[in-house]
Amino acid sequence: MNEKGSVAIVGAGDFIGAAIARRFAAEGYAVHGGRRQGDKLIPLEAEIAASGGSFVGHSLDARSEEQVCAFLDSAQASGPLRVCVFNIGANVSFPLLETSERVFRKVWEMACYSGFLTGREAARRMLGHGSGSIFFTGASASLRGGKGYAAFASAKAGLRAVAQSMARELAPQNIHVAHLVIDAGVDTAWVRERIAAARGAEIAAALPPDTLMDPASIAETYWQLHRQPRDAWTHELDLRPYGENW
Repeated sequence: MNEKGSVAIVGAGDFIGAAIARRFAAEGYAVHGGRRQGDKLIPLEAEIAASGGSFVGHSLDARSEEQVCAFLDSAQASGPLRVCVFNIGANVSFPLLETSERVFRKVWEMACYSGFLTGREAARRMLGHGSGSIFFTGASASLRGGKGYAAFASAKAGLRAVAQSMARELAPQNIHVAHLVIDAGVDTAWVRERIAAARGAEIAAALPPDTLMDPASIAETYWQLHRQPRDAWTHELDLRPYGENW
């Protein structure tokens, strides 16, 4: 049983999710991460163990209430659930007339419905010991719809509303709920490939420093939010590089 408690990351991907896992593991928490293909977390588990931290990877379909409950119970078996991060993206782009019913529904299930399940079940466990932090990863689309993003923007906007409702209800019960708007590209292979496709490989390879967001910098923000005193909690925070237009 970890004395500090446990951290659960739903959507523990290769970049933001992995960086959050490293940051909290470095502080001594027992970190559990879930994603659809849990075997992809084996290298991260080994890396964190080698640095002296604790991380357990799980296969998780966050659209399943049963699986979300089992995942959070596994995390809490390592210690009281102190932090839960919902980090599923589901970023897709389709012209409106090419957005099928299946695509729209699947994106909503992944980016909004799963967030509701995660937040509700995390709150149930945190209320048992009287404190906790629940953080939701949002995007520019959480605040405004864009061309080709009807499915993604509606799901992210819905997630933001879930987070607002939760914050108003749970703050008086000592649970800190925050929504983070990631309002720029994150430095990942996928983002650089998109830049190369749109602007050319040379431009993508020669981006000035700090044009894209370092996942470790984003993870540091989650850590600082968790450390906030409760007389000055932040509910919503937007992050972008210094040179980003907004």
